[in-house]
Amino acid sequence: MKILITGGAGYKGVVLATELLKRGDDVILTDNFMYGYGSVIHLVAEPKLAIRALDVRNIVAGDVKGADAVIHLAGISGMPACAANPHSAEVINVQATRKLASLLSPDQLLIYASTTSIYGATTEECDETIQVHTPSLYAKTKYEAEHIVMERRNSISLRFATIFGVSPRMRADLLVNDFTYKAVNERSVVLFGSRSKRTFMHIRDAIAGYLFALDKSDQMRGGIFNVGIEHLNFSKRDIAECIKRHINFEIVDSSLPDLDSRDFLVSFKKIRALGYKTQYTLDDGIRELLKLYGFYKVHSHFGII
Repeated sequence: MKILITGGAGYKGVVLATELLKRGDDVILTDNFMYGYGSVIHLVAEPKLAIRALDVRNIVAGDVKGADAVIHLAGISGMPACAANPHSAEVINVQATRKLASLLSPDQLLIYASTTSIYGATTEECDETIQVHTPSLYAKTKYEAEHIVMERRNSISLRFATIFGVSPRMRADLLVNDFTYKAVNERSVVLFGSRSKRTFMHIRDAIAGYLFALDKSDQMRGGIFNVGIEHLNFSKRDIAECIKRHINFEIVDSSLPDLDSRDFLVSFKKIRALGYKTQYTLDDGIRELLKLYGFYKVHSHFGII
């Protein structure tokens, strides 16, 4: 297949591009490279890869022509980033998604990177049919974009659990990554809303979810799917205690409220019924993050790495 990835130099995008190339697919990697070019340099020599500097806001019909499938990852990700850039969150996450969807022909598959963050805080088990709460601007824009994508018949939306693990373009803000970094470098982790729960998954299992959707597109097109596994449902306290089994640090419970309030249990029965399985554990991710953070610093004298 010929596959276009928007946001292809990002945390998930560069790992996804690598795995698609291993499968023998032709890959068009697009990104605005706002975080630099370092994450994709090692892929430049790949003969089946094209790399294009392209902001998704400026995408035109010629950019998507010839692609069998588009995997749409580009966007402002996370509650803090969207709260700090509300106009950009609306323009990039929603309006650019609408433009992208309008440019695709009916026979081009669109796979959208959605999120379980849209479930907010609820006592219901969250399957794909329940009413969502969109507690933050991030969740709101992702949910609006999902609606736009799913107006097309040839689309799949994947609502991912919170991801952790190592990538050539690291994200230190993701909860497990953040807690592990602070355990190594600050020797303490402050917990806000320590008992609130959500589901987690390793980045390589997330990438496997995209590959699974490509392979099972005949069965999945037109559908929304939670992606993850129930046994990786943890509270913040659970995550901190698991990290503490590997490295000693102080866990501090704060009485202040969590500004990013999420507390839910997710069902992954729908995608599991098609054969999707995860392979990696929380401990797998923590071990590789500890190895990384033994030498990698988010901030250096040369700026943000």
